[in-house]
Amino acid sequence: MTNGNLRIAVQLQPQHAEYSQIRDAVLRAEDLGVDVLFTWDHFFPLYGDPDGKHFECWTVLGAWAEQTERVEIGALVTCNSYRNPELLADMARTVDHISGGRLILGIGAGWFEKDYDQFGYEFGTAGSRIAQLAEDMPRIKARLAAGNPAPVREIPVMIGGGGEKKTLRIVAEHADIWHSFGDVETLTRKSGILDEHGAEVGRDTAKLVERSVGVDGDPAETGEKLVAAGATLLTVGTSGPDYDLSTLKKWLAWRDAR
Repeated sequence: MTNGNLRIAVQLQPQHAEYSQIRDAVLRAEDLGVDVLFTWDHFFPLYGDPDGKHFECWTVLGAWAEQTERVEIGALVTCNSYRNPELLADMARTVDHISGGRLILGIGAGWFEKDYDQFGYEFGTAGSRIAQLAEDMPRIKARLAAGNPAPVREIPVMIGGGGEKKTLRIVAEHADIWHSFGDVETLTRKSGILDEHGAEVGRDTAKLVERSVGVDGDPAETGEKLVAAGATLLTVGTSGPDYDLSTLKKWLAWRDAR
């Protein structure tokens, strides 16, 4: 839920690295003062050597929950297709407890066909995957509510995606955070569409759904424009093996100077 505070996140992409290098990057990022640590949910690298080193999302999150003390953690974003929704909910509840209530449940419909093909999941169509996400969100929330012990907090749900007719409708119904893929203009236009869906489903999404977006480069060039467009969670991405945090440092310094 939106708290009005600007937050800077980093997505430590679990590719092309030994796990020791990922662990080191987590420590460095938390020490720098980042607000949220994200991984992603794939089985193979998205760029660089397509058969390079890679690690699984939720196992990594369990380790981060123990390793970190202050930051929120999550996936940007979990692929809904890869796990039974009740299982995913129970994994989230467990990581929430391990972390002391610092998990963000990021989720999306899925898109990377290689993951599906190599691991035996049915790829289907974009429409079928989005329909499955819509069907599974109530199941995830029901299982979270039924878990014993209950989650430490009401776990924030972040949905990533920009489909204007279907995905943003699911965001309006279920999300606490919406991750937009695109520039300032895309964020602004689709944010308005999200609020239209919110009015249709009876949620004030302008107040209840935080806007999230990926960032890169110089914050002096785009930072204030994104904030003016409503974004309050800004994520820098970085890949292994080195996990260069220099761009992250710039965005953290910009945050702290505002």
